[in-house]
Amino acid sequence: MTTDLFNADVWEKAWKEDPEATGNRFKQSGMDMARTFDHKAKSFNEEVFSEGGRRRSERIIGWLEGQGVDFEGLSVLDVGAASGGFTVPFADRGAKVTAVEPNLPLSELFMENTARFGPGQVELVRERFEHVDLEAKGWKGAFDLVFVSMSPVVVDWESVESMLSCARKYCYISLNAGDRENSLLNEVLPLLNGHESHVKSSDMAYLTHLLYLKGYSFESLITREMKSTELSSEEAIKETLMLLKHHKLPADEAARRTVTEYVHRTYPDGKVQVQQGGRFGKVLIRLQELNMYSRAEAGKR
Repeated sequence: MTTDLFNADVWEKAWKEDPEATGNRFKQSGMDMARTFDHKAKSFNEEVFSEGGRRRSERIIGWLEGQGVDFEGLSVLDVGAASGGFTVPFADRGAKVTAVEPNLPLSELFMENTARFGPGQVELVRERFEHVDLEAKGWKGAFDLVFVSMSPVVVDWESVESMLSCARKYCYISLNAGDRENSLLNEVLPLLNGHESHVKSSDMAYLTHLLYLKGYSFESLITREMKSTELSSEEAIKETLMLLKHHKLPADEAARRTVTEYVHRTYPDGKVQVQQGGRFGKVLIRLQELNMYSRAEAGKR
């Protein structure tokens, strides 16, 4: 075993420079992380507030509550709030939420979804979190809970430190724990490069190891979650070509022709069933009350 396993500087550098880390893959693909959802904001919002989407958010919130997080009166910073899939249930539970969402279509949907809350309960900041002057905003140590769910703002340890600096009691971060799975992409990859996609890196591994090395107290959970989506042929082709860029594969005319021919041949009725998801990691970092939480103990308070 090498001493590098316990050297935080080595791990920080590795995460920042890893070409397979999510942030670097976005940069290499030329994709603007704040604009990724422009074309599917409406469908994303419908999914988030569907029965299945609400169940998923409730499972995550239930896990947090099971770890002792009481949302009544809690001040929350929701980073990458999208259309409000978590802000809404947080506010329904009595939390005061400051949400950060720079994407214009998603932020407009956010305003619609949170319009029913009273003045001062929900605030939206339409900036990239990394561009916010935390000192000037008065955000340093200002929030009981900083909540960051699957947001592309978490790209290295420095970005994690920015989140932690805003939190008083808790910081929740969820990330991919390996590559996202897409059944259609896996079907066409062998036609393009002769093999399927394989996990090469994991932001979650960097995050949890650095939290351990730097002495934080935290609970973590890894799950595998999949959902089925029906796309039209054109939607499926467009999404697959976008995913090819994310996998650093050419989405050129030859690739478009191969994907198009495959989709039309395999799904002649124009309805493409796609299984999407993967392994996801969740971490709740405790900045106060660092001992193990027990519901039984909570009942005695």
